[in-house]
Amino acid sequence: MLIKSIFTNSSGILVSRILGFVRDLLTASILGANIYSDIFFVAFKLPNLFRRIFAEGAFTQAFIPSYAKSKHKIRFSSVIFLQLIGFLIILSLFVTLFSTLITKAIAIGFDAKTVDLAAPLVAINFYYLPLIFIVTFMAALLQYKHHFATTAFSTALLNLALIAALLISKDLGKYEITYYLSYGVLIGGFLQVIVHLIAIKKKNLCKIFTFKKHEKKEENRFYKSFMGATLGSSTSHLSAFLDTWLASFLVSGSISYLYYANRVFQLPLALFAIATSTALFPMIARAIKNKDEDRALHLMRKSSLILFGLLGLATIIGIVFNKQIVWLLFERGAFSAEDTQNTALILTMYLIGLLPYGIAKIFSLWLYAKEQQFLAAKISMKSLAWNIVFSLILIIPYEAAGLAFASTISGFILFFLTIKAFGFTKFNELLKK
Repeated sequence: MLIKSIFTNSSGILVSRILGFVRDLLTASILGANIYSDIFFVAFKLPNLFRRIFAEGAFTQAFIPSYAKSKHKIRFSSVIFLQLIGFLIILSLFVTLFSTLITKAIAIGFDAKTVDLAAPLVAINFYYLPLIFIVTFMAALLQYKHHFATTAFSTALLNLALIAALLISKDLGKYEITYYLSYGVLIGGFLQVIVHLIAIKKKNLCKIFTFKKHEKKEENRFYKSFMGATLGSSTSHLSAFLDTWLASFLVSGSISYLYYANRVFQLPLALFAIATSTALFPMIARAIKNKDEDRALHLMRKSSLILFGLLGLATIIGIVFNKQIVWLLFERGAFSAEDTQNTALILTMYLIGLLPYGIAKIFSLWLYAKEQQFLAAKISMKSLAWNIVFSLILIIPYEAAGLAFASTISGFILFFLTIKAFGFTKFNELLKK
């Protein structure tokens, strides 16, 4: 079941990434690189950031262990759903009312005219957040039932909706295209909700709404875990922001080199590490809830060995063929051979840290399943702090490559601290089995 689930998640991620690449090519071809593409990317940036921090990582990490331990699962899940969806709808309405102020805050460099163009798009795109929360909530229920296919492949629906929006609007004005894209985001969200509703119905999980009295204890336990998970999930995004900010002080092109190299680095991380952790987490949470730690440890050992082989192979291939990979993906048009050389070096710096980042992700699941989200967050924050220190040390002598290697060093620190929290003795026993 574990290997099948990993394969399902990996396949879904791969399909989504391929469609995402097609979407990027069409966006560049039809919309171009100008003020109109900038305002759309800014408009989609805010809900996408919230989605990555809250909806995808933090919610699932907090919800599944709490749901597994809940004595009244339907009652608990419906209370959490109604509270959070209510909050997100109110937040979306607030963004609509104050879209101009919010646009100014997230795009400081925009002049007044550009802010006026972007503000309506910011308001439209933000409604993707409540939609994707509904998807994430239903996905967590399906994951608990060991059903991954719907969520894995539904991520491609957003890309399909955006591709359709681009093709339909390709002969219109640039600003009109941004509206089509914005409504395409919402249509993609609705499509994801619909396919999850169908899956929920098939799994007989539709009874999520109730108005009976509920236990505050379970609810409080979830929100405590959710806060910790949110803090932990935000560190990787803060790290990426830090790299971009520091790279802005370097020579022109440094930000792009980091961006393109990180895009390649994220592919094996998503295909293997994220796919494995998504499949593994509900199984570990259920095993720990049933006080069957031996099964949880067996699953972690099996997953770690699979992941070690896959990420190890990806690391070797990526480092040996770094120039060829970058050339194949990016070297066309304004992207020169020198750009390929610089990006390939940075890709190598990132790939050195692929294994520790991936394996740390597996062992952090133990902490999340034990509802030790604040401990996991503390570890992530320490890793981020060291990332900042090494970034400042390495940026002057090695420039963008130094920033990438600082991220890799922080990955090794994250791995060490995660294994320390898991237990060195337990980890050694796991390796000897």
